[in-house]
Amino acid sequence: MRLFTALWPSEEAVRHLASTVDRLDPELVTEATAGLRKFRFTTPQHWHLTLCFHGDDADQQHVTDRLERRVARLLATDPAPPRLRLAGAGTFRGVLWIGVEAATDTDDTTLRALVRAAGGDPRDYRAHLTIARWAAGRADRELLPGLFAGYAGPWWQSRELTVVCSDLREGARVYRTVHRVAVTHESSG
Repeated sequence: MRLFTALWPSEEAVRHLASTVDRLDPELVTEATAGLRKFRFTTPQHWHLTLCFHGDDADQQHVTDRLERRVARLLATDPAPPRLRLAGAGTFRGVLWIGVEAATDTDDTTLRALVRAAGGDPRDYRAHLTIARWAAGRADRELLPGLFAGYAGPWWQSRELTVVCSDLREGARVYRTVHRVAVTHESSG
């Protein structure tokens, strides 16, 4: 079972980014993706920040129990959920991503504490949201991210972390939330 722990941007943040993608000049996209095989934007329903990838053979009960314990310890120190926004862009091999910016140093510290609670290494963590993928070819390190030059979305706070199961069905990834953990003392109702 392929599991990961995720933080999901607000609906407003997703709509804002989706609108930006929809308004991209098709000619500029074609130019920026020249030489990339099977370039495609990911669906907005899949846009999330992976805090920790647990692997293909992760034990769901172990992952969720550990997350519950660690988040409870974190909440005992009374942090507010981090205030974040999607801003900037970059590439990894086969991936175009939108960056994540914390409103304050305290928000960045809290985000990194959530990464640690999820089981990730906050020192190596680069907060990002995957917006597009391709099968082969090298992206121009400036041209492709340049499609989102100056991009900054609205600020948002997530009230929960989710443990997500990712299944491959008919060649496409299907995400299913298997556990939720509140990251605030308020009701996430």
